[in-house]
Amino acid sequence: MSLLVVGLSHRTAPVGVLERAALTGEVPTRLLHDAAATATVAEAALLNTCNRIELYADVDKFHAGVAELSLLLAHHSGVDLEELTSHLYVHYEDRAVHHLFSVACGLDSMVVGEGQILGQLRDALAKAQEEHTAGRGLNELFQQALRVGKRAHSETGIDKAGQSLVTFGLEQVAAGAGEIAGKRALVVGAGSMSSLAAATLVRSGVTDLLIANRTPARAERLVEILGPDVARVLDLAKVPEALADVDLVISCTGAAGVVIKASDVAAAVASRTVPEPLALLDLAMPRDVDHAVHELAGALLVDLESLSHAHAASPGAGDVDQVTRIVSDEVTAFGAAQRAARIAPTVVALRSMASDVVAAELGRLDSRLPDLDERSRAEITQTVRRVVDKLLHAPTVRVKQLAAEPGGASYAEALRELFDLDPAAVHAVSGTPVGGAPQPSTGGTR
Repeated sequence: MSLLVVGLSHRTAPVGVLERAALTGEVPTRLLHDAAATATVAEAALLNTCNRIELYADVDKFHAGVAELSLLLAHHSGVDLEELTSHLYVHYEDRAVHHLFSVACGLDSMVVGEGQILGQLRDALAKAQEEHTAGRGLNELFQQALRVGKRAHSETGIDKAGQSLVTFGLEQVAAGAGEIAGKRALVVGAGSMSSLAAATLVRSGVTDLLIANRTPARAERLVEILGPDVARVLDLAKVPEALADVDLVISCTGAAGVVIKASDVAAAVASRTVPEPLALLDLAMPRDVDHAVHELAGALLVDLESLSHAHAASPGAGDVDQVTRIVSDEVTAFGAAQRAARIAPTVVALRSMASDVVAAELGRLDSRLPDLDERSRAEITQTVRRVVDKLLHAPTVRVKQLAAEPGGASYAEALRELFDLDPAAVHAVSGTPVGGAPQPSTGGTR
């Protein structure tokens, strides 16, 4: 597999660009299918979160792959290719694996060390499997990335030092609008991020919580989980008037436009009688809360852009260094295993060819010496096989060792040339059609 990653994130693009590039509705699915259908791509997966859009692909040509995936990102995001290109990053082969493993460990997150990314990676793999765009290569890669992420969180303190985006956002709210405990709160949305926000609010001491969502049934399920003594369902249409009755609003919907207008916030602020500002935490991309709320007196808006600026402090350097070493070791091990796996079909095909030669020669011996007794024939058979095994042992062991090193693929090719191995036989062993890619897997995540 030749892995290529083309993407943009909070590290390379301003929030304004990320907001315009945000993929919503059926767009991610169409992008995934279009990527997998390009001539240079054998497999594809899409990691689409509030602060990153990344296409992972198994490609047969680097430059053509970069050009095609970049064009697709521009087309489906609606951002002009020339503007988008200046914010894109590209990683290839081992560097691409390193990037994915770093993402899985939370090293590339806006809040370093946060664990939500593991669930998002799991969802990305499940979606690619569901749409039949991920084959053996990406399945193995993403499964290993998930294992690396879990290892980083279990063997280091990065999960304790790192915070979820919700927790970090609430810290910024508390710094500007007072303690969360005792506040009246409203959560707009009932997806995974909104559900996490609601649960975090309850743990933080909020005892009066409203949940508003486009689909009331999902809001009702969330209220049932949190407890009706703490949470209540609010009609989404009544959010503007409810702003005057709460102290904190957290919004994270999948809406394409503004959900909370500046005029509604201004009206709510004007009717407030408490000294603390009305706090709004916007975790959506594209944004739910009108950016103009930043300019309103009596309102505090914390959004992804301000969170990005605020997150100057990172988890302990020791934990980050330890996770970085884990990532480096895992990338090396994964690369060696992949290269060794590529040589295995050639070695198997070589031994199969040798076995066929031995069988043919023993058959010829039977025709020439039909009266040979069974004991003698067995001794000759064992001797011939022993000779062949000894001749093949050293080169096959050595070629596996060499293949595990960078550039090791050339040794497999040399072995095929030296022994005139049939390419069809090698591909038959690996399960890959000659001239084609592995058939996509339809299995779920393990």
